[in-house]
Amino acid sequence: MPSSTELITAILSGLGIGGLFAVAALGLSLVFGVMRLINLAHGELIVLGAYVAYSLTQWIGIDPLLSIVIVAPVVALAAYPLQRWGLTPVMSKGAEAPLLITFGVSIVLQNLFILIYTPDVRSLSASYSQANFTIGGITIPVIYVITLVVGIVLLYATHLVVTRTGFGRQIRAGSEDPAAAGMMGVNVRRMYAWTFAVAAGSAAIAGILVALAFSFAPSAGTAYLITGFAVVVLGGIGSIKGTLIGGLLLGVIQSIGAAFVGDGWRVFIGCAVVLVVLSIRPQGLFGATEGN
Repeated sequence: MPSSTELITAILSGLGIGGLFAVAALGLSLVFGVMRLINLAHGELIVLGAYVAYSLTQWIGIDPLLSIVIVAPVVALAAYPLQRWGLTPVMSKGAEAPLLITFGVSIVLQNLFILIYTPDVRSLSASYSQANFTIGGITIPVIYVITLVVGIVLLYATHLVVTRTGFGRQIRAGSEDPAAAGMMGVNVRRMYAWTFAVAAGSAAIAGILVALAFSFAPSAGTAYLITGFAVVVLGGIGSIKGTLIGGLLLGVIQSIGAAFVGDGWRVFIGCAVVLVVLSIRPQGLFGATEGN
């Protein structure tokens, strides 16, 4: 049985990890909520962000967090043509074709990572990635505070864009009825491509945070994809608020469970909770209230 200090530490650490989970799941939530597309390459886009940031820190010595302003746009612009000219033309032919394309992209990216960077496990280093806060006997890694803040800011900013901008109105219209949105003058194909690009950029940010808090390797994308799915399903597909709360909840539950029964049970506990929630509320915590 963990002490009260250990329990509080687990909760606070879980919030930090949950913020990272939310950022990792944001792109999945956007893409599926808007296009009804399951992007099987999402985990590799997270890893791509980590590798691009790693390269920049090696070449020009930029701070990993500052590299976000370069890495996110680079990955987003790389993803734009994939959606515009690779996925959009086949989306009307059923779910299988885009699913297979994203699966193929994930395999190609994994092999490129191995060829360019070797299979070695890597991480990003900075002074704050190794530092800790200690207050009243409770020690929290600084990077967990950073991931929580970045997660809240990024998802809130995305919520504002979707709900209060012209582009956001196009996203909502296109997700509800693409044909009607097209007749109203919305360039649905371009809107889909930019949504996919934004999702890829958020995945790249998640990759940088993962590389700072933990480590990454060419094959790590699958684990990030599964975690992202768990968060999206838990919070409610297409719900930005649900993605944030689902990520925080999953992180806290995993951390508390690990404090009680050991770190080896962390993933199992998280998956079990997701299954319990789905058995009670299949649409997720916020799927019915926010929809897309």
